[in-house]
Amino acid sequence: MSAQNLQERNKRVEADKAWETSRTRRALIALFTYLVVGFYLNLLNVNYAWLHALVPPMAYVLSTLSLPLVKKIWIEKIYNEKD
Repeated sequence: MSAQNLQERNKRVEADKAWETSRTRRALIALFTYLVVGFYLNLLNVNYAWLHALVPPMAYVLSTLSLPLVKKIWIEKIYNEKD
């Protein structure tokens, strides 16, 4: 593998990682989840379907906000103790 190919691969990997951790990605996932659940609950004639549809995306957003803290604790307490 040439140096240029390696640099191009590294740029793609960095871009993928930036996307995976971006707020844009989280917001889009939350929005699409809200819409899908909202339409589904509406189809089932659930009262206040759009209000109830807020629960899954809010849970997703809260989990993504708390995971970095959980990851840090896990690395410090469990992963590093294996060494």
